[in-house]
Amino acid sequence: MLKKFSRLFISLSLVILMGITMALPANAAVKQTYSQSSDTSVSLVPKTPIFSPTDVRLGITPTGWSNSDDLTMDLNPPISYKQIISEIALSGFKGLQGAPKFPKDVNVLKKDLEVRGLTISEPWVGTYFTIGAQEDSQRIFEEQMAFMRNFDSNVIVVAELGAAVHQQPIEPLNNRPKFTDEQWTQLIDGLNSLGDQAFANNMVLCYHPHVGTGVETRADIDRLMEGTKDHHLYLLLDTGHLYYSGVTQEGILDIISTYGDRIKHVHLKNIRQPILNKAKEQELSFLSAIRTGVFTVPGDTAGIINFDAILNKLAEVNYKGWLMVEAEQDPSNTTIKPLREPLEYAFMARNYLKQVTGL
Repeated sequence: MLKKFSRLFISLSLVILMGITMALPANAAVKQTYSQSSDTSVSLVPKTPIFSPTDVRLGITPTGWSNSDDLTMDLNPPISYKQIISEIALSGFKGLQGAPKFPKDVNVLKKDLEVRGLTISEPWVGTYFTIGAQEDSQRIFEEQMAFMRNFDSNVIVVAELGAAVHQQPIEPLNNRPKFTDEQWTQLIDGLNSLGDQAFANNMVLCYHPHVGTGVETRADIDRLMEGTKDHHLYLLLDTGHLYYSGVTQEGILDIISTYGDRIKHVHLKNIRQPILNKAKEQELSFLSAIRTGVFTVPGDTAGIINFDAILNKLAEVNYKGWLMVEAEQDPSNTTIKPLREPLEYAFMARNYLKQVTGL
């Protein structure tokens, strides 16, 4: 009996010893993995968001799939409305702009978006105060404000389109309108009225400086912000339009520092510098520049804009609102290499934003 017990004890001891011996290399390997690179261990820990997830939401516009200003910029055959919103949801965004392809029946649109966990982030209001069309501008604003009551967002985007050339077949920077003092007064008075109306209805009116319009440059922005500072007009920061119009990377950061408390909406648009150079040298129209590929998404290494700095500066001024990826592109363009589908660009942007913001 004693011999039998001894043999059993020896066998168990050997099994335990073998287990310890076999475990040691694996344990050592784990330690070696963590000691070789601090990046490896850091990557396993989720990044602390630089924005509060309750204060900042991420969205993308449909303009990477189908252009709203030139409906010929589309896939062939044209991509369907439901595929666009499905791909937006699949890529991890929560908001989007409306588009010409979308249903006109707001109840149908709302249902299609809600089933995919999406909402409309903002509508577009084009005003014409500088050409005397105050009544039309008011009507368009009221229509879009009523539209937005159906969705989980309170942002209304506005831009003055009086004499704008961004949809015309001419070079936009040198041919854009230059407002007279009287037109500036008309614009500021009109926007102050709309801003106050928006505020009274729990909405936020955000002005969008836009290439080819009368409010495009830093000087234009400063004049507009000064004239509306005592009312309820806020600023939409569009990185691509600012850069296209001549505002430098440092200039964009300075706008954020100067108007941080009035920036209530953001469009993240990247620029392919060689194509922007070509557009300016060849005096391409704005739509031709888009078709050629001047814009791309944050996270695309072909882009020139440093979004790390911009996003961190926005966090520094305690930005709250939507971060919207907006990169108008022609999805049928085969000259941009490597060829990518709109969904790939959407994932590229979403992954980049997660990496930088933690959201």
